Order: sequence, then structure tokens, then C-alpha cells
Amino acid sequence: MDGEVDAAESGGSRKRRVHGMLKLYYGMNEEGKSADEPDSLDPCDINGPHFDPDVYLNKLRRECSLGELMDQESCMVKQIRSLDSDMQTLVYENYNKFISATDTIRKMKNDFKKMEDEMDCLSTNMAAITEFSASISGTLQDQHTQITKLSGVHTLLRKLQFLFELPARLNKCVELQAYGQAVSSHRRARCVLQQYSHLPSFSGIQDDCHVIMEQLAQDLRQKFRDGGSSAKDLSECVELLLQLDEPAEELCDKFLNHAGARLQLDLAGLEAEIRTAEPPSSSSSSSGPPPPSSPAADTSPKTSSPPAPAAVAAKTDILEFIDRGCNEFVSSLCLVVASYQELFVHRAQTGELASKNIPQMASGKLQGFVDELAARYFSIVERRIREERGVGDNSLLVRALDRFHRRLQAVAKLLPGSQVPARGTEIVVRAATERVRQYLQALQSFYLDTLTDVRQALAAPRLAVAGGASVALGGGAGGLLGAGGGGAGGLPELLSSLSASILNQIKSVLASVHLFTAKDITFSNKPYFKGEFCSHGVRENLVVSFIQFICQSSRRFCETASDKGGSTPPALLLLLSRLCLDYETSTISYILTLTDEQFLSQHHNPVTPVTALCAEAREAAQKLLNHYVKVQGLIISQMLRKSVETRDWVNTIEPRNVRAVMKRVVEDTTSIDVQVGLLYEEGVRKAHSSDSSKRTFSVYSSSRQQPRYAASYTPSAPMDTNLLSNIHKLFSERIDIFSSVEFNKVSVMTGIIKISLKTFLECVRLRTFGRYGLQQIQVDCHYLQVYLWRFVSDENLAHFLLDEIVGSTAHRCLDPAPMEQSVIEVICERG
Repeated sequence: MDGEVDAAESGGSRKRRVHGMLKLYYGMNEEGKSADEPDSLDPCDINGPHFDPDVYLNKLRRECSLGELMDQESCMVKQIRSLDSDMQTLVYENYNKFISATDTIRKMKNDFKKMEDEMDCLSTNMAAITEFSASISGTLQDQHTQITKLSGVHTLLRKLQFLFELPARLNKCVELQAYGQAVSSHRRARCVLQQYSHLPSFSGIQDDCHVIMEQLAQDLRQKFRDGGSSAKDLSECVELLLQLDEPAEELCDKFLNHAGARLQLDLAGLEAEIRTAEPPSSSSSSSGPPPPSSPAADTSPKTSSPPAPAAVAAKTDILEFIDRGCNEFVSSLCLVVASYQELFVHRAQTGELASKNIPQMASGKLQGFVDELAARYFSIVERRIREERGVGDNSLLVRALDRFHRRLQAVAKLLPGSQVPARGTEIVVRAATERVRQYLQALQSFYLDTLTDVRQALAAPRLAVAGGASVALGGGAGGLLGAGGGGAGGLPELLSSLSASILNQIKSVLASVHLFTAKDITFSNKPYFKGEFCSHGVRENLVVSFIQFICQSSRRFCETASDKGGSTPPALLLLLSRLCLDYETSTISYILTLTDEQFLSQHHNPVTPVTALCAEAREAAQKLLNHYVKVQGLIISQMLRKSVETRDWVNTIEPRNVRAVMKRVVEDTTSIDVQVGLLYEEGVRKAHSSDSSKRTFSVYSSSRQQPRYAASYTPSAPMDTNLLSNIHKLFSERIDIFSSVEFNKVSVMTGIIKISLKTFLECVRLRTFGRYGLQQIQVDCHYLQVYLWRFVSDENLAHFLLDEIVGSTAHRCLDPAPMEQSVIEVICERG
């Protein structure tokens, strides 16, 4: 009975211990609360451990009304139902887990019982094995020493047998050319033979082996010197010779000499290809194909060479040439470098070789070897690149340079400290710079050829224009003017075609140069091509230089008549002035913006600002327009000078008509007015008086005619006449004849007429006139006044100059008798 009680107590204590561990795991105390929550002592706390239902009910009856009691009851019912539902859900959710845990525990009991039986069996077997092993060891203890001794004797006999058979084995390997096996066998026995060389038998074996290995070394040297050996065979020979203690420096030199001979053959083949492609002529200049949309013009500044032989036409392109050099020379060079480094530089040095510092010596020799061959290869490549003078298609050259640059990166990986990749990049940079220079020359040549076409167009037969006048416009030679390019609109069309062709050519060149900075080109990521090439090479040396060339070449047309600029057609001066003005207003800004957008240039170095280029273009336009005014004024002045100097003004007849030269002056002035109006705006004029065409000159007007010509021009009063003339000039506005003109038609025509009338005035001052000479000058000036006042900005300027001409004529007239104004008007109307 006591046993049953003890068993029950022990079972209860075990259960309490298990429950205590669960409560400890979940953080609960004995009352089921969280360990963190303090125990409540209130007997009315329904969740507390000291809850008393009677006290709780009495409290509710005292404090709550009937309705509140009913609500409290319904709330408790809901809570009880909720707790029951939660309990059922918890039981349902964990039922399968409880069943599975029960099955697992039952299975574990069975498995552990079987495992205990197997462990007992294993322990019994291990004890039997130990006992049996101890019995065997005790039985063989006496024979173990004898067996070990016999095994050592057997190993020694096998080594002796190997040594006695070594000469025959080496001879057999030499006969079969198994040099590697022979060297390996000799290296295994060399230390033993050297150690026991004082014994006659071992000394004989050593001598025989030495003779055989000398012969083997001779065969390896011969194979090394054999020109037909492959790189693999060469490497094997070098490795075996090193194992035979050949001098490493001598082997390095022989290896590099042999490899250099093969590489020199590759370079000789490339040089032969260049020599075959070169023309027999000493001049190497050749004109490349013109860029797209350009006329067939020589892009080289030199004279074109005679037709090349058939070898030139059949030469390989630059991409194929670079491919051949990379596939033959560069690949072979990389293979030689890799083999050399594996044999001499990266080879593990042991024994005596470790103290000779062979890798450092071998690296120095390899560096010099690579530099020498690379220098010759780069020279050949640069010679071939210099032959690429044609700027028609740039893609082949860029692809060739990209391949050349990429293949040299293999050398950079094999020789990290080598300067070969950097020198290759320099070649690419020089090629890009040279190509930019060639494109600049091509643009300059294109511009000059285009100007030649413009001059031919302007030299075409004179075309009729509006108003019955004529002006040399031309039909547009060289295709600059399309169909229907003649007539009054020919000059603007010529300007438009010239400007468009230049702009299209610049765009075409920029597109070709942009290939150097394409994303798929490896060398485009170099700092030079991201910065200096874009800003300095393309923007400054190409675009800005070409714009400056346009301005400079245009200014050369403004040279004096003794130079080549004196023969420039006036229409070309006018056309170029308008071209430079258009460049100043919009074209330069557009071109530079287009360049910066395409090349994304970050201008780290100072660059030419747009304002400086625009100022240069405006200066060129101003100089050209001033020169145009001067040339046209001198042309008309020449006619007026000849008409004054070739006539006898003292003995001339009474005027009946306007002289033909005056009609020619009016016609040419009208023609110039039409020509300038095609390219420039009208401009601002001062208000004209209502009788501008009927105005008379002050020297013979009704208010001043009688006293001035009746009294003043008598021999007795020359001083009074000069005094009146000087007083009149004091109150007249000073006229600057050769002042700069503005960019409008009125200003240009005013400048031309000022030069013409000033020349007329100076010529009149050098002549002496008779009565009818004075009257002829009156008629001519009135005719000019009738037609020229409408061309100038201020009609008073023309009236003043014509007044001066008539006044100067009157001063130099021997018998001043002016013609009546009405008669002058009749003659001019009839003329």
C-alpha cells in the first residue's frame, strides 16, 4: 500500500514538474498569469487568483440596478461562449499535431529499443576483433623486423637495377626522341650517381650517362636552332635545356633571337605590302575622293600625282592591312611573350637557379625585345595610315584604328609595365589629328572650288532684270544654281546655294569625324577623345579654323588693284559680304551649337567664343562691302574721268543733248541698285521734298544767278568770287567720301554716288571751260540730279556735290554764261 502511495506521489510530482517547465517556457506563474503581471488581491477581480464569487455578486446587487445586472449577465454569457469557442478551435487545430506527436513518440520507443540491441551486438564484435588482432600481432612479432629488412633490400635492388639500366634507357629515349622522359630519368639518378661517383661501377654509369645527355643536349640545341620548330616545340626545348643546367641568359637570347626572326618575317611582309602599293613616283601625295555632296576636287593641297600603276588599285584597304598585322604579328608576339614568361619569368626557381634572379634578367630582355619590334611595327602602321588621304569614307579607318587599339590591350595584360599600348594610343591620337587636318584641307579646298564655280556663274552672259536694266548674275556654273536660276532672283539663289552647300559639307565632315567618338569604339573612352579631341581638335582646329578661313579668304578679295584681289568681280564681293553677314547673325552660332551637341565637348581649355568669331565675320563683311562700294565707285569714276579728260571744253559746241556717258552712269547706277537690292534691305532714307527732280542748283538759281555770274565772274573781281564760294562751303555739311557703309542698299548706293561725284568734281577742277562747256556741265549735272537723287539716303548730299561741280566749272570758265533752267529741263527731258 505504501508502495502504491509512493508511486502515486512520484507520478504527481513528475506531472507538476512538467507543468512547471511549460509555465516557465511560456512565462506564466502558478496562477496562469504572465510573470511580468503582479498578482491582484481584489476578491472582485474576476481574473485574479483571490476572486470570491459571493463577494462579487453581493457587490453587483448593491451597486447595480436591475438593467445593469441584466447587461452584466448578457456580457458574461457572451464571454463564456467566446472562451468556449476559442477552446474548441484550439483543440481542433492541435488535434492532428497531438495525434502525430503520439505516433512519433511510439515509433521512437520501438526504434530506440532496436538500436540498443544493435549497439550491444557491435560492442561484442569490436571486443572479439581486438582480441584477434592482439593474437596476430603477438604471433608475427618475431618476423616483422625480418620482413622490413627484406623490403628495404628489395627497394635498394630496384634502384640499383634502375641505375644499371639507365644508360640503355637513355639511349632508347634518345632514339625515340622522348627527350622529356630522358631528362626526367637522368634528373632522378643524377644525385645518387654524383654521391657514389668514387665507386668504379657508379663512375662508369655516370660517364656513360654524361655522354648520352651531352648528345641529347646537342640534339635539343639543334632543334632549338631549327627554323621549322613550332612555338610549342621551342618551349619544350627551352624547358629541357633549363633542366639540363644550360645558362638561362644564353637561352633567353637564343629564344628571343629565334622568335624575333619569325616576327621580323611578318613585319617584312607588311612592309612589302606597303612598298607594293606605293606609286613609283617620288611624291607620295595623292588626292583622296571628295567628301559626300562635294564636287570632284582634289582635297590635297599639293598637285595631283600621275596615275598610279595597277598595284595601287589592287592594294588592300586599311582595315584588311591592320587585320593582317594584328592576326600575324601581334598574335605571334603575344604568343612569344606568354611562352617566354612561362619559361623564364613565371617559372618556379629552386636550388641554384633561385639565387641567380633569372626572372628579373629575363623581364629586362623581354621588355627590350618587345619595344624594338613594336617600334618597327608602329612605324609600318603609321606609314600605312599616312596613305589614307581620301576623306570620302572614314568608317574603315576608324574601325581599323579600333581593332589596332583593342589588340594591343593583350600586350598590356601580358606586360603590365610595357609602354607599347600607350604608344599605340598615341598613334591613334595622331591619326585622328591628321584626319581632322585633312578634313580641314578638304573643306578649304571645297570652299575655294565653290568660289570658283560662283565666279564662273557671275561671269556668265549678262541677264536682263526688272526695269530693263542688266546685271551679271549667271546661270550657276558647277551646279550651284539649279534650273531656272537666272533672272532677277539669280543672285539670292546663288547665295543660298553657296551657303547651303558649305553648311551641308560641314555637317558631312562632322558626321565623319563623329565616328572617332562613337560608343562602340574602344579608344573613344580615352581622356583625349572625351576632352581635347572634341574641344580642341574638332571645334577649334576644324570648325573654328574653317570659319576663320572663310573670313580670311574673303578679306583677301579686298586687296589693292595691283594684287590679285583687283580682278575680283564686284558681284562676288557683294555676295561674300552678305555671306559673312549671315554667318555673323546666325550661321556661326548654329554651327558651333551643332558641334557642341554632337561631341558633347566639355571645354576645359580656353576656346574661341562665338562672339569673337561673329565679330571677325562682321569685320570681313564690312570690309567686303566697303571694298564693293569702292570698286563700283571707281568703275563709274573711271567713265566720268575719261569723259572729262578726253574733251576740249573750251572749244566745244553748244549743248543740244545730254552726253552718252551720263546716260551710261545712270544705267550702271540703276543696275548696281538692283544688284544690291537682291541681297540687302532698302534701308532708311530722309524725307524727300516734293520737287526733288525739279530742283535747280544754287549757282544758277534765280536768286543767285545774276549777281554771281554777271558780277562775280569778271576778271576784275576774282577774290570776291572765291570769297563767296568759301563762305558757302563754311555753312555746308562736310561730306566723308570713303566712310564705312551700313548693311543696307541706301547706304551702299550713297557711298558709290559720293565717290563718283567726288571724282567728277576733282576732274572738273583740273580743266578749263568755255561758255558752252559750262552749259554742257549744267545739262549733265541736271540730268544726274533728276535720276540720282532717289538712290541716296539724303537728296541734299547729291544736290550739294552737283552744286559743287557746277560751281567749280563756273570758277574755271573763261566766259561764264549759264544756260536758262527751262532750256536745261527741255534738253534733259528730250535726252
